[in-house]
Amino acid sequence: TTTPTKHILILGAGTFGLSTALHLLQRHAGTGKVRVTVLDRAAELPARDAASVDLNKVVRSCYTDKFYTRLAREAIAAWKAPEWAGCYHESGILLLKNTTTSPDVDPAYANDRALGARTSLLPDAAAVRAALGVEGAFPAPVPFDPTTPTPAYTASLNHDGGWAEAARAMRVLLARVRAAGGRVLGGREARGVVRRAGRCVGVRVWVGAGHEEVYEADVVVLAVGAWTASAFRELGLDARCLATGQSVATIQLTPDEAALYRDCPVFLNFETGFYVFPPNEDNIVKFALHAAGHTHPTATPCSHPPPTTTVAPTPPVPCIPPAPPPRGISTPRTVLSHPDGGDGLRIPRSVARELREHLRDVYPRLAEKPFLGTRLCWYTDSPDSDWVIGAYPGDPSLFLATSGSGHAFKFLPIIGSIVADAIEGKLDPAIAKKFAVDRAIAPGVLAERNTRPIRELDLAELCLPEDLLP
Repeated sequence: TTTPTKHILILGAGTFGLSTALHLLQRHAGTGKVRVTVLDRAAELPARDAASVDLNKVVRSCYTDKFYTRLAREAIAAWKAPEWAGCYHESGILLLKNTTTSPDVDPAYANDRALGARTSLLPDAAAVRAALGVEGAFPAPVPFDPTTPTPAYTASLNHDGGWAEAARAMRVLLARVRAAGGRVLGGREARGVVRRAGRCVGVRVWVGAGHEEVYEADVVVLAVGAWTASAFRELGLDARCLATGQSVATIQLTPDEAALYRDCPVFLNFETGFYVFPPNEDNIVKFALHAAGHTHPTATPCSHPPPTTTVAPTPPVPCIPPAPPPRGISTPRTVLSHPDGGDGLRIPRSVARELREHLRDVYPRLAEKPFLGTRLCWYTDSPDSDWVIGAYPGDPSLFLATSGSGHAFKFLPIIGSIVADAIEGKLDPAIAKKFAVDRAIAPGVLAERNTRPIRELDLAELCLPEDLLP
């Protein structure tokens, strides 16, 4: 007998969604066993307001959790494959951090060294400035002294890392998914799962003009990033998939200015969260805070009114359980949801000032230039910073692939293999437990972004044009 084709429906054409689609299609190429459909809310793909569609993202292997160090090393090797040509730039990563132990035994540094990374400690301010290539105002590294409680301020340079052109990589990945036979459709905003006999059999999506459609599938994968909790309120995911806005800013350089910084490494200060990239091909420098970010609670489940008509490619199916009463769930506020005058791109003015001060510590001359623009980049955070990948409790046909927690994009070439393994029941039990939707949470396991509390976005405090001036 012929094995029936399994239809896998993926919601979200971002990092998790498209990478998963490609790995599934590649695994079953030519077999006819799997059909993959990807739906996304944005009419134009890749979505301009997705976290994955950005100027650039850091690619590093410096983790206190050796699992991620090893996986990042695999991802860096994958970025160098011909199919990603031009997307990855191995500029190196200059890392600054505080430590209460000898820097030689710092877990993140030790993990990199143990796995063969070309990394070394920078012993003094002169070495830091030489590695960065410019004169900065940051403090010199402080040697570790076990007789005092003062943390050592350490610096290291890892040559095995750099940055990826995020938007370009997503365009490459989208084209590869379609070339492999995946069906990718935009303009379909998720409105909730469809269940029959207690199992997910599909999703409802808004398609505009007052209409919804129902798409059925054997397996449904929710990979909608920062929209996970707000789009699927009936699943109660906001405690595991919190949407947080991260403040980003850019500066435009002249070609002559850009030439001075072109070969600089990515600079990342784990103590303050500040990081800055070398200029891209358009001579734009991006900088941001690797921090807890801001929430934007809303009681509205979606950005459109209820449909007046239901149009479905399959017969309508009741959606149970019913949605709970409206309550505040953090929901992205972006250039697509608030397009007027670029309102959805504004960041808090207090953060804009902070970004400029941090930039002054690293690149003093650039801090005197006006900002080209700002953006709130919306992450999906889990309480322990581990990803959420696996079946929804009690429903083996509904999977989640989300909660990148600010460190998923660097794994773009390979992260879909983890999700594909989860869907096919091949994931190592220890990894499955690590990413399980209903796992026991130990907050602060990865405390890289916990230097300050999460704050609610104050719309009255969003920056104005004058706040972008030096």
